[in-house]
Amino acid sequence: MSAPVPPAPLIIPCVDIQSGRAVRLYEGDPERETVYFDSPLDAARHWVERGAGLVHLVDLDAATGRGENREVIRQITSELGVPVEVGGGIRDREAAEDLLRAGVHRVVIGTAAVRNPQLVADLIAAHGPERVVVSLDARGLEVATHGWAQGSGVNVAELTPGLADAGLELLIFTDVTRDGTLKGLNRELMRQVRQLWINTLIVGGGVANMDDVRLLQEERIEGAIVGRAIYEGTLAYPVILES
Repeated sequence: MSAPVPPAPLIIPCVDIQSGRAVRLYEGDPERETVYFDSPLDAARHWVERGAGLVHLVDLDAATGRGENREVIRQITSELGVPVEVGGGIRDREAAEDLLRAGVHRVVIGTAAVRNPQLVADLIAAHGPERVVVSLDARGLEVATHGWAQGSGVNVAELTPGLADAGLELLIFTDVTRDGTLKGLNRELMRQVRQLWINTLIVGGGVANMDDVRLLQEERIEGAIVGRAIYEGTLAYPVILES
């Protein structure tokens, strides 16, 4: 009897917001941007019109300490009509809860999960694991922080046990070296992270085409956050994976 086919991975459109516009960065470098939409709301609506049931928003200015786009995010949250998750510069409980009060479906904690792990536990205890996500952005398995500008010296393997103990159910892992490059996923790295995290895993960084979607399925990774590939059409959206 053959093994059951793993379920198709969820592909989540990403809207990266910098200086009030929807952009994509190459390897996370704010100076190497491509502008896809002048209005992030239009970008988000574009994917919802094509069937997206969840949109991933990133406030790049907040992540790098160069400003913030909170009003734009509030507008998207109130007008889009589907759940949004938001990351970028959420480094304390006040910032996270301000977004949750504004109607954000779940907040994505990055740097603060490394610097202040108790914040993740406190937010999960207060709001439930369905409202809190941790994003570990890494070069190899070393976590990068502050908008990917700094290496933390911390390995992903050092963080995952504590995050699981805190009640975290969904982890996002991004391969910084491939994000926005269309180079394809690093299979061995994806496999290593899959082994380190037993709960729901969403990945990013380099998704280029259907080969990467099939890789996700083969490695039993639940989904991916995708930007450039769907904006530029190297991966058709919605993604239809043939059985």
